[in-house]
Amino acid sequence: MTRYGQVLAVPGMASLLSVSLLARTAITADVMALTLYVVLGLGLTYAAAGGVAAALTAGVALGGPMLGRMIDSRGLRTVLLVTVVAQVVFWLSVPILPYGFLLVTSLVAGLLMVPAQAVTRQAIAATTTAEQRRAAFSLESVQGELSYIVGPAVVILCAATMSPGVVAWGVGAAIVAGGAGIVLLNPPVRAEDEADAGAAGRPPYRQWLGAGMIAALTMAFGTTTLLSGVDLAIVATLQGAGQVSWAAVVVVVFGVSSVVGGLTYGALTRPLPTWLLLGSLGLVTIFAGLAHDWRWLCVAVVGAGLLTGPTLATVADAVSRLAPAGVRGEATGLQSSAQSAGFALGSLLVGTAIDLSVPAGGFAAAGLAGLAAALTGYLLSGRSSARTAAPLGDLDRTGTSDPEPRGAGARPAT
Repeated sequence: MTRYGQVLAVPGMASLLSVSLLARTAITADVMALTLYVVLGLGLTYAAAGGVAAALTAGVALGGPMLGRMIDSRGLRTVLLVTVVAQVVFWLSVPILPYGFLLVTSLVAGLLMVPAQAVTRQAIAATTTAEQRRAAFSLESVQGELSYIVGPAVVILCAATMSPGVVAWGVGAAIVAGGAGIVLLNPPVRAEDEADAGAAGRPPYRQWLGAGMIAALTMAFGTTTLLSGVDLAIVATLQGAGQVSWAAVVVVVFGVSSVVGGLTYGALTRPLPTWLLLGSLGLVTIFAGLAHDWRWLCVAVVGAGLLTGPTLATVADAVSRLAPAGVRGEATGLQSSAQSAGFALGSLLVGTAIDLSVPAGGFAAAGLAGLAAALTGYLLSGRSSARTAAPLGDLDRTGTSDPEPRGAGARPAT
């Protein structure tokens, strides 16, 4: 735990992680809050609710790179203030908007969602040393898992005793509070030796959006494709066994295992290749389809959970190492977009596989998606390391990376 103590001792890191956790927990609950509002508040169908959820998710995916690029050029506080104000206006308006307007404004709200996750990753890259970074990103991945465990569950519990409009206001208030907290903290997104990165101008895409970065983004996409598919496969498997009421227990076991895996991985002295972690996660996920009872499914998802946290952490670490300081915001925005797209595709892919086969086919589809992304990442990172000493190539081929100064971006070609 010494590594985590060093990370939390970095000035402002503990406060940032706490405030960011509030914002991210609320953001993971926003789709559930809007779904319940459309179904219970407006009395419309789940298909209509899905349209609002899709609009919000699409906005988040499209807005990530845009907001990241604005942070690179305009500064963090300006972007955060704009997004916080946008969220205030949207969530206050939700209970009075007719469905058509809610659909359009959900897209805009997604485009201007508070970039809590991306800002946290940028701050970690800017304020931690190379030796601290793996533990820091492990904490960030644990933060994400906790938000997914807590956020939707709290919304569902609140909806049982409050009106859906009030629940939506509560979620919006938490997003705004988290965003305002980050504004007050104003964490650095560039290290002291990177202060002149903005003045030097943006490096062209060909200098940083190469094979290594595409490999990292592909594996980010593949990881969330797998994870969103696993959730659906769990429900389908237990529904077929007449045990759907136990799905929440299995999902919690999965989430807790991911937290344990992330914390354990961050304490290790040597990293593991990203493609190896994702490939192993894919294999374990395929074999989880052999479980047909909630007890055995709990056992099966422990293995997948233990690999989830480390995989998410190594992907975030790779993106931060490959992105030069002048485009770090855009790079982390692209990572968020890739992950959002993966979540959207995973449910569709696995749902189709389940409809065409059996519930176990859902686990197979999710696992194969992870394996395909891992293989693609392996091949691309090999191509990258053949041309340059890029961090992802070093990290993913050997499992180690050369030390770098605080806040260093992509290493120059040798």
